[in-house]
Amino acid sequence: MKHEDDQWEKEIRKGPFATSPFTEDHKRKVLQQVQRIRTVSSKEEEMSEMSPLESSLERSGSHFDLSRRYTDPDTNTVNNRAKAKDISKDTFKVGPGHQRHRKSRRGILVAGLSALVIAGGLFMWNWHDGQLAKPLMEQMNPASALLFTDHVNVDILTDQMKKNVAMTMRDDLGKQLRITKVQDLPVSGRIYVEAGQEKGADYAQIWLDAKTGNLREVQMRAEMQPSKLEHRYLRQVPSILESTGIIPTLQPVKVRRSVGMKQGETEPTSYTILDLADGDSYGEIIWRQDQAISITGELRPDQISQTEVAKAKRAIEVFSGKANFNLDDASRIKDDEIGEDSTFFSFSDNYFVKITEAKNGSRYMVGDSNDYGYPQINSPEQMEAYQDQLLNMDENLLRERVGPFVKNIFNVDLDDYRLHRDAEKIDTVTFERGAKDAFEVRYKEDGRITMITKVERKILIKYFK
Repeated sequence: MKHEDDQWEKEIRKGPFATSPFTEDHKRKVLQQVQRIRTVSSKEEEMSEMSPLESSLERSGSHFDLSRRYTDPDTNTVNNRAKAKDISKDTFKVGPGHQRHRKSRRGILVAGLSALVIAGGLFMWNWHDGQLAKPLMEQMNPASALLFTDHVNVDILTDQMKKNVAMTMRDDLGKQLRITKVQDLPVSGRIYVEAGQEKGADYAQIWLDAKTGNLREVQMRAEMQPSKLEHRYLRQVPSILESTGIIPTLQPVKVRRSVGMKQGETEPTSYTILDLADGDSYGEIIWRQDQAISITGELRPDQISQTEVAKAKRAIEVFSGKANFNLDDASRIKDDEIGEDSTFFSFSDNYFVKITEAKNGSRYMVGDSNDYGYPQINSPEQMEAYQDQLLNMDENLLRERVGPFVKNIFNVDLDDYRLHRDAEKIDTVTFERGAKDAFEVRYKEDGRITMITKVERKILIKYFK
């Protein structure tokens, strides 16, 4: 038996035991399990040496015998039954063929029990180490997962507060941040909890009701590896890329999440941003709660309209006064939250065309994203003069610069449009004709035009009874 015990110990020391302390307590637990299995094993071996009929009689006899020991006062009955069992053994003797069958069964049984013992040892070790116990414990008692710095006054938090904080970080943020501050706010009747670092990627602020422990306000953010993102998000990625025509080879590279809850709201709202990449190709998916609301990514070649590409290239040539532009990439931006679906064509020399279909109309944007710099400004007076120059750009100069572009790209005469300025957008003006269509124009202080957008609005007519 000592030799076999050494073999069990050698087997158990493999795998995770190689780097873990194997104490006498662990050894004792494993060997106790081994002894229980051996007891069952020896009983099964004894039964396997009998014929099927003998085995059946033995099992039924043992069961009947056990009940009789408590109900039959005549102990001779038990002795007589034992004699009858000896007679049955002589009656049902087996031949060599059956003996070989028994040996085969015995070998399979021993091999199976060996695997069971090793697996049992691994289970007991991991359970003792807490690896299997942690998830179960966290489900039963969420507060057990909370992390605190040493100086935090934990006594302020009730059990209900701890539970709500732990579940909010676990279920909404997706990770537990170390709590760095707990503060009682008696004037507002709140308890303030702060976790993570304010200037770091992971940070949380949670306000709780001092009486009930319920959430009042939440502001949290975190970053995580794609492998840590919940499966309910990852499993959506292939079908999202397929349905939007985005290249399917994009892979997750980064996850960012923000969670917010304002006073008066009943539950936090989470936004999850998944960055995708494949070489120079890119993509992004944004979820609100579990619903994908925005998808951005490079289009598959078969999803790119060559007619639209040709039209966009001609617009860029008119806008820039140059020729021979190459299409660098074509991408799609589908934003269900604001109800817009855009196709973005990026050309060489930093020129682009963006075509947008929205619920309230459409936009066709031709732009120049080159950096032309800004004038040197050394005083508030110079800044004020610069802003006035943009805001009060001469209308005749703008019409002179914009008119040819509008005519050659959109076949529209700008003379029918009225100029409108917006003090909030000092480098942009709008040429409007009624309520249905307009041209937004962005420019520099020297009158250079950097963007023209044709806007066509849908007029929504409401019928009242």
